[in-house]
Amino acid sequence: MSEEGAYPTYFAFANAAPTAISSQRCISETPDILAGRYRLERLLGAGGMGVVYRARDLLHEQYADPDPYLALKMLSEAFDESPDASALLYSEFALTRRLHHPNILRPYTFEVDAAQRRAFITMELMRGLTLDKLLCERPQGVPWPELKAIAVPLLDALAYAHSRGVLHGDMKPSNIMLSEEGLRLFDFGLGLAEEGPSQHLPNLNRERLNAWTPGYAAPELLEGAPLSAAADVYGVACVLYELASGKHPFRRLPATQARDARLERSLKAPRNLPRHSWPALRMALAFDPGQRRIGAARLRD
Repeated sequence: MSEEGAYPTYFAFANAAPTAISSQRCISETPDILAGRYRLERLLGAGGMGVVYRARDLLHEQYADPDPYLALKMLSEAFDESPDASALLYSEFALTRRLHHPNILRPYTFEVDAAQRRAFITMELMRGLTLDKLLCERPQGVPWPELKAIAVPLLDALAYAHSRGVLHGDMKPSNIMLSEEGLRLFDFGLGLAEEGPSQHLPNLNRERLNAWTPGYAAPELLEGAPLSAAADVYGVACVLYELASGKHPFRRLPATQARDARLERSLKAPRNLPRHSWPALRMALAFDPGQRRIGAARLRD
C-alpha cells in the first residue's frame, strides 16, 4: 500500500490479461526474444502508436536477479513500417530520460534489435491500477482525501515536466497509474520539448496523423494548433474533474463539439471538490486557451 492513501485493492498491471486488441496477432508478428536478451512474455497494452509487453531480462536472470522483469515498448505495426519509426521512438526515450521526478516513469534503455529491425524502449514494470480502471470501479468519483493524494503528485509531475520544457501531449486517465511505489505519469509518445537539447528531436507529423485523444485534447489541438503547456493543463483538468465527480466534464465529447454545444455554460462544481478549489479547476477547463490562464504548478497549489 502506498503512502498516498487508502486506495482499493489494485490489480497488478504487470499481470493484466492481454487487451482486446488482438494480442495473438501482435505476439505472432514479434520475435520471442529481442536483442538476444529480452524474452517477451505477454502483451500488457496496445494503443494507436505503441505496444507494451511484459518481458524478462535473461541477462539479469542469469545472475540470479530475483525480479528480472521489465516493460518493453515498441511501435505498433502501422508506425513501425515508417522509415523514421526508430527516430520517433527514440524521441520519446530522450524526452523522458531527462526527467528526474518520482512521479514520472523513467525509461531504462533504448535499443535496436538489428536482425529484427525493431527498436524498443525498456522501462520499469509498473504494478498498479491506471486511473481509467479506477474510474470504472468508482462511478461516483473519489472522496477529497483520496483525490488530493492523486492530484498533488500528478500536478507536481506535470509542473516539473513543464519547468524542464517538456510537454506531455496526451494527458488522460489511462496514462496515469497508481503503482505500488506511488503515482506514475507515463507515455510521452505525443510529447515534445519546447526548449533544451531535446527540442530538435523528431516528432509526430500532426498534419499526417491526428493522434490526439478527442475527449481529453484541448480544442486548439483538434483544430491544428501546436501542442502547448495550456493544452496539457486542459487534459489534466478533465482527468481531475472526472475523478472528483465520476463523470467527464463534457461527456467525453471532443472539445470542439462540447464548445459548439456550449456545454461549458452548464458545468458545475464536482461533488468531491472543495469549493475553494473549483475556480482554479474551472479556469483550467476553459475552451478558449486565452482564458485558460493557469499553469500546472498553480493548479497544484
